[in-house]
Amino acid sequence: MKKTIFVLSVLGSMFTYAQEKTNSQIKEKEIEGVILTKTKKAVEQKADRTIFDFSEQPQLNNGNVLEGIKKLPGLVSTDIAGMMYQGKILDVYLNGRPLNITSNELNSFLEGMPANSVDRIEVITQPGAEFPATSGGAIMNIITNKNANKYLTATYSGNYSFTNYDKFRSRTTNSLNLNARNKLFGWQLNVGQNYRESMLNGQQDELLTSNTDRIARGYFAKSGLTFDLGQDRLLVNYDIYHNNNDNYTLSKGHGDLPFQNDPKDLREAFYNSSDAARTDNLRQEAVATYQKRFADKSQKLDFQFGYTRSDSKFAQDNFSQDGYFAFDPNQTTESNGQKDVLNNKSVMNIANFKVDYSQPIKLLDGGKVSFGGLYEKQDYDTESFGITNLDYQRQTASTYLEFQAKLKKFDFILGSRAENYDISGITRFFDKDGKLTQADLIPFNKFKLFPNASVQYNLMNQVYIAANYNKKISLPSISALNPNNVTFSGPSTEVTGNPNLQPTIFNNYEIKISAFDYAFIGYSVSSASNQVAQIIRKDGRKLFNEQVNISSMRIHNFNIGLPIPFMVFSKPLSEIMKFNFNPDKINFMYLYAGYQKHEIDNLNNKGFWILNAMAQVILPKDIKLTANYSYLTPKAGYFYFTAEKPFNNSFDLTLTKKFMDNRLTVSVFANDIFNGQVMQVRSNPPSGTPVVISSKYDTRNFGLSINYKIPTKNKLAKEDANILNQTKKEDAGVMQQAQ
Repeated sequence: MKKTIFVLSVLGSMFTYAQEKTNSQIKEKEIEGVILTKTKKAVEQKADRTIFDFSEQPQLNNGNVLEGIKKLPGLVSTDIAGMMYQGKILDVYLNGRPLNITSNELNSFLEGMPANSVDRIEVITQPGAEFPATSGGAIMNIITNKNANKYLTATYSGNYSFTNYDKFRSRTTNSLNLNARNKLFGWQLNVGQNYRESMLNGQQDELLTSNTDRIARGYFAKSGLTFDLGQDRLLVNYDIYHNNNDNYTLSKGHGDLPFQNDPKDLREAFYNSSDAARTDNLRQEAVATYQKRFADKSQKLDFQFGYTRSDSKFAQDNFSQDGYFAFDPNQTTESNGQKDVLNNKSVMNIANFKVDYSQPIKLLDGGKVSFGGLYEKQDYDTESFGITNLDYQRQTASTYLEFQAKLKKFDFILGSRAENYDISGITRFFDKDGKLTQADLIPFNKFKLFPNASVQYNLMNQVYIAANYNKKISLPSISALNPNNVTFSGPSTEVTGNPNLQPTIFNNYEIKISAFDYAFIGYSVSSASNQVAQIIRKDGRKLFNEQVNISSMRIHNFNIGLPIPFMVFSKPLSEIMKFNFNPDKINFMYLYAGYQKHEIDNLNNKGFWILNAMAQVILPKDIKLTANYSYLTPKAGYFYFTAEKPFNNSFDLTLTKKFMDNRLTVSVFANDIFNGQVMQVRSNPPSGTPVVISSKYDTRNFGLSINYKIPTKNKLAKEDANILNQTKKEDAGVMQQAQ
């Protein structure tokens, strides 16, 4: 048994070490007629982050971004509580800038992005001082950057899939990426569309049963220009994302309806209803970055100005509603429909300017100093039926200083970020008497310091042990602040945001041992004050879905990952030691397991296990079979909810074949083959009656994905650095500094 464990650990290290060696090869450079091509790593572990490659993994990039994210080992994504990675709340970024959206709006946005437009996803578990303190517990950065060449190139990506539950539904994505350079500048344009038909069945206790037919349409365009000014460079980016979704809902429920059309006389009734909801979201981003470079390549000075505007509209119409009253079934209620049951709008504007500088310094055996500043202003207004019911303003001014140093086998990082917040605003609402009332938001005007420190001991090449600490703050997202309902309205449900939510303060601690990127074991704990959480409770015959602050909580997480080449079961150790590993050519399995526990005062939450297994098998004709299984154990506590069924329970298969000298990639896939992906939770509200909530999407789907890369006219064409949404650093694998 000991020998087997030893062999597994050694082979896991060899496998990833060999891949590291492959990774060091130069990229598409012709030397005496031989072309060496860099092979990307599927998963790469660094001291402060985990990097998942999407571009070369068909099992991740054959659908939309949300579907791919849910397959990442260690990541939990739910409709009720957002996203977490290895026990840490995720703040979601796109190309180094925060999206500032959560919950259902975030899901819709990610569903509208084709997964094959993503290059990689970085999960920064230990953001340093150069990252804003508002990054919270951790950052998930979705990077869609591409490379430009001196000659026009194009890449087309397409995907078609279908589901067949109560009826046949289709999903398509298409995108085109154009890259070119001339004597004056380089340019890139990435455009795409997404059409998605889907189904959602929902059950909210005994009060509401619903079936929703959803049609989602998404369009995006990402453009970039780069101008070389001697050693310096100017980058200009403009991105636009548009989602237009329709939901048609048939429901039956148990609630209170007006008797004889008198809204003040509500009585118990059973009803059937037909409704339609429309969502229209438009997000635009413009960024200009000037990069000053020096004779010393490690010395950098960047100036950046960014502006983001997001417009959102949500409306719901009732086609018909009929039912009867509980006290007398002969007393019926009937409605021919009502236009604008809900009619809500929101507008968000964010402008920021930041400066970053870094240079090497003589510190111990070598080091670097980084410092900079950021000023950001955000305005957020929400409107319901023509009345502005939230007027929110935030101004943030910050500066940071961070030192990095080496001493023999030790690496040190020590820094701090100072941030000053000025948050204010007003909210308007109708009181119990129906009178429109205005009140000031709870102000947040504070100056805070956010230190960070880490130490890493390099046991041997690519094997290290690291300990990290940082203090962060997470501001409530605009969707959590939004007092309007932007999901679904019925007699039995009431969904609202909370404009008086307070920021969350995190103290994060972590220790991790990593071997050759893939194999790792770690433990982390996050202590949070004023954690924002969702509460679902029942009061009488009505469900209330609200956002609240948890005064204090802790999240413990233990996780482990290990790669296992299949040849360990068929070849002797002496032969394996001589084997030259190429991860694209061998059969292997990657195993991940994580245990997570939420500690909340006056709530006895049990911990849960997150399990993931990914296997790659090379079939004849170089056909690659990839299998992915994810499972999250039930009967455990997740904030104010207990999972009665596992959040994750899916088995996916992908078959991939490359043609035309690897320029054409074709994949056939089947997701959630056993149709096990379902969410069912019991709420544990601090007050009110607990409820059981369940939902089932049509997650079992089958499809075809293609990707065609038109080669450059000249293989010696010089590649530029990424210009689509690049915001700071040019080093591969390093996240661009966020806003």
